[in-house]
Amino acid sequence: LQDYQYASYMPLLADAVGQSLSTRPDIIGSDISKALSELHDQIPPFPRSIAMKIIEEELGSPVESFFSFISEEPVAAASFGQVYRGSTLDGSIVAVKVQRPNLRHVVVRDIYILRIGLGLLQKIAKRKSDLRLYADELGKGLVGELDYTLEAANASEFQESHSPFPFIHVPKVFRYLSRKRVLTMEWMVGESPTDLISLSTGSSVDGSSTHLDRQKLDAKWRLLDLVNKGVEATLVQLLETGILHADPHPGNLRYTSSGQIGFLDFGLLCRMERKHQFAMLASIVHIVNGDWQSLVHSLTEMDVVRPGTNTLRVTMDLEDALGEVEFKDGIPDVKFSRVLGKIWSIALKYHFRMPPYYTLVLRSLASLEGLAIAGDPHFKTFEAAYPFVIQKLLTENSVATRKILHSVVFNKKKEFQWQRLSLFLRVGATRKGLQQVIAPKTETTLDYLPNRVGVFDAANLVLRLLRTNNGVVLRRLLMTADGASLIRAFVSKEASFFRHELCRVIADALYQWMCEALGRGIPVTRSSQLRVAGGSDNRELEPSSGLSATIYDYQSFLKDRRLKVIFSKILDPVRRDPVLMLRLCWAAFVMLVKASALACQRMLVSLSEAYLGPVLAPKRFAISASNS
Repeated sequence: LQDYQYASYMPLLADAVGQSLSTRPDIIGSDISKALSELHDQIPPFPRSIAMKIIEEELGSPVESFFSFISEEPVAAASFGQVYRGSTLDGSIVAVKVQRPNLRHVVVRDIYILRIGLGLLQKIAKRKSDLRLYADELGKGLVGELDYTLEAANASEFQESHSPFPFIHVPKVFRYLSRKRVLTMEWMVGESPTDLISLSTGSSVDGSSTHLDRQKLDAKWRLLDLVNKGVEATLVQLLETGILHADPHPGNLRYTSSGQIGFLDFGLLCRMERKHQFAMLASIVHIVNGDWQSLVHSLTEMDVVRPGTNTLRVTMDLEDALGEVEFKDGIPDVKFSRVLGKIWSIALKYHFRMPPYYTLVLRSLASLEGLAIAGDPHFKTFEAAYPFVIQKLLTENSVATRKILHSVVFNKKKEFQWQRLSLFLRVGATRKGLQQVIAPKTETTLDYLPNRVGVFDAANLVLRLLRTNNGVVLRRLLMTADGASLIRAFVSKEASFFRHELCRVIADALYQWMCEALGRGIPVTRSSQLRVAGGSDNRELEPSSGLSATIYDYQSFLKDRRLKVIFSKILDPVRRDPVLMLRLCWAAFVMLVKASALACQRMLVSLSEAYLGPVLAPKRFAISASNS
């Protein structure tokens, strides 16, 4: 047994150290980090008889006293333990994790040796950072992982913190069957990312199997759903709970039959300070906006940039490295891994201090993007992540989030940046969570619609959010804005799309009023469309659906005292500028004419369907109008 242990511990600890170092490319470089991240699931198991003996020693009774069944072979072998599939006496299917024998003294000894080695490496490489501190951090984590009661507590804490998010699943811990060297948890039934990739890329023998093609499409859909939920789960951990899973590689993820993303292995959790959460939120926004100076400021707040670093040089290097990134619908049209590589190169050049949470988040998002490529070569992490960021900024009423939001919509002169806000709102309007926040429970949330820009209009997002309790951020933003600059932005050429969509909202209200005035016998049409020719984009003004079917209770909207105060405050400085007031009145007049035309067309279609039948009813009219 001693010979077995001696021969096994060196690769085991090398794997443990390698997996930990794989999350620190700022120390070892990105190439070595990538190689070390492939060490998972390559450890040979130890004999079952030893595992059963450890279970008996820890639980204090024969294995049969607690389990009716335990598999003959382990289903997985990791650095410090291996997992068996079992069944409790009451029939619950569980995963039993058993620690390898006599690890503690070997871990302590080898961490001490590693500390000496890193000290020598620091002197040879002439690194400014003290690499021995990482050995201390690593040792603290590895010794903690030797106590499975701490992992059980971590799993319970992670489950409790993320219970408000139903798409995240954490297996239940069986406390009475868990000790320092034995951990028993609910058996999670689900597909691993590796399984989904294999299914989505499989091929039939004759190459013409329709059934297999359907299976591949289904597997591809499940893989992409796993990735999207993985991105959201990462952002939830980062921006909401501040408790991060410290080993976010694909082997610790599962996709359940109910469509949840499941997490495994809670040996280590990473906890973030609240100020670092807001700084991370700001850094995401600054990357999307290409505001490199503000990004460097956020990195400084996260203690990433060392004191005394030439921040101007860092800003110039970031702009040089990422300035050529192209944008599509307001979102960087680039792979996250490419952005990550640029950031790492600059981090190494200026000896950034990369906190564990920063590394974990970047690695997790890059890993998820890599998985998604198998299902969709055009998948973009930023496109999947940014709507969540926008929802948080629009609905969380805190000083920090308001400061970030103001940096998006205002310039240094407190003037309104309409182009930025328009892109911001367009992306935010695709967020299903935000639709559910602003939609009454009786309405359809349209979860079946794809999460892409342009499905929902920004005008209705603003108007509906203003009336809800979650609209306090937007209301305060409008109260803070300079009214004159806001109106100038509203009547500008750049805001034509917003006025265009506002016409639809006004048309909805007018059409609803006409239906009420003429009686309930008029069927409400949803099939007709009106094309407005002469616009910059010749878009169709469809009748409302989902989010755009809105102001249903437009009378209460007009009677809302909070909105009256806001509009009065905005218009007050405009009254002192006759030219600006004239431009606003003209824009409002043109919008009203176009909205009236749309409402009348819809009413005509409704009357035609009522009296002539749907077959003879006109389906589309065209009117010519210039941009309001």
